[in-house]
Amino acid sequence: MSNSVLVIDFGGQYSQLIARRVRELRVYSELIPYDTDIEKIKAKKPDGLILSGSPYSILPGRGKAPVVDKRIFSLGIPVLGICYGMQMISKVFGGEVSAAGNDEYGKTKVKLNIGSPLFKDLKTAETCWMSHKDSVAKIPPGFQIIASTYKLPVAGIGNDKKKIYGIQFHPEVMHTPSGIEMLKNFLFDICGCSPTWTMVSIIENQIGKIKEEVKEGKIICGLSGGVDSSVAAVLVNKAVGDKLTCIFVNHGLLRKGEAEQVIKTFKENFKMNLIYRDASDRFLDKLVGVVDPEEKRKIIGKEFIRVFEEEASRIKDVNYLVQGTLYSDVIESGTRDAAKIKSHHNVGGIPADIKINLIEPLRLLFKDEIRKIGIELGLPDDIVWRQPFPGPGLAIRIIGEVTREKIKILQDADAIVVEEIKRANLYKKIWQSFAILPSIRSVGVMGDKRTYYYPIVIRAVSSTDAMTADWVRLSHRVLERISSRIVNEVEGINRVVYDISSKPPSTIEWE
Repeated sequence: MSNSVLVIDFGGQYSQLIARRVRELRVYSELIPYDTDIEKIKAKKPDGLILSGSPYSILPGRGKAPVVDKRIFSLGIPVLGICYGMQMISKVFGGEVSAAGNDEYGKTKVKLNIGSPLFKDLKTAETCWMSHKDSVAKIPPGFQIIASTYKLPVAGIGNDKKKIYGIQFHPEVMHTPSGIEMLKNFLFDICGCSPTWTMVSIIENQIGKIKEEVKEGKIICGLSGGVDSSVAAVLVNKAVGDKLTCIFVNHGLLRKGEAEQVIKTFKENFKMNLIYRDASDRFLDKLVGVVDPEEKRKIIGKEFIRVFEEEASRIKDVNYLVQGTLYSDVIESGTRDAAKIKSHHNVGGIPADIKINLIEPLRLLFKDEIRKIGIELGLPDDIVWRQPFPGPGLAIRIIGEVTREKIKILQDADAIVVEEIKRANLYKKIWQSFAILPSIRSVGVMGDKRTYYYPIVIRAVSSTDAMTADWVRLSHRVLERISSRIVNEVEGINRVVYDISSKPPSTIEWE
């Protein structure tokens, strides 16, 4: 792929962030494992390579460190090594790396050689983020020192002739204020890239690929109403039109008004082929008496596949299935590169003798990019900015047995939480905000009468990837409005509490 930069991943905590920063500058970037075959790298025709940081040490006796194929430095492609990546460059070209007590962590003032093209138009001293133990003790032949700190004589090296550079600090993090300018210099001046990675270009490119791939047969898509499946469905629909049929299964555990919104958006507004199956009674009957969360998940998952299978079997000549796989899913699978279309998958109970092709139009995109695509495609804000919602739905936000009464209570309470979070202009800033219904009851007084009702737990967390999360410090005013409305408007609730635990040790969901 031309006009692109590959980020070679050594397992660093900021590897994914490097790729995101490059994309924010409208240059396509892709994260690949450090041991990717050299021929695969050449086939991608990148304009530049960025070597990431790593939790490993390049020094001997510190465990098996990841090592890149030295031939990448002979491809005539500009290279930028960050932290461990700089140490790798030094070692390959004959320099020396040591652990001589020059470790640095946090914000550090770095002196820059602004004669280096990497630091063009920057100040001679910049604040940068350091996070390292090892460092370059002796620069390799042909390189010059382009950065240093009061503690570290070699904080950056460069070889202008080979267009190979290394920096010990991290330009990709926000704690390096001029880091974006450094990346711009590398991408546009050194690599010669152009800022052509736009939402419009992505849409046009994917539509073209889908049209080329889908020759015969029909396509089905399991539509949940979440942003990923919604954007994938609309994108594929733009490419193939009536060849696509979306299947929307209502398991009775959706948020308040969600089913109606999905039907209106896709069937009425986008005029898409949509099969709506209300299987609420079927799912809820299966959940009678079930209290164990894992058993609830298994029942719902198994039943969902069966319902999807029933609806899919009524559509003839199905050859393709759409999935909203994200780039983060690919990265979490080990950053291994995989083809966009995979053949011979048996999905959702579809008969094994049918060849089904998997279409994943979003597999090269991060979540924020998918939201931008959704906006460009005309999806409403309520879907584009919808917060993550678990597949088992409200079943795992109702602690204990799921009943129709509890679902109604939780739907009403959850709707109030969402309304008030939106009213406070916090919805797009918070990763998830929702209500939970425990199985306990407590005594209360309402209208001079004793009540014995359920409490509602409010959960609001901030996160970037759901791997970790912190509880949101909602203002007392917002909490007061939520509490007052729930107690007054939701029958069966007489108490509201706020969950102030982070992940870890807690999880985001309660079950």
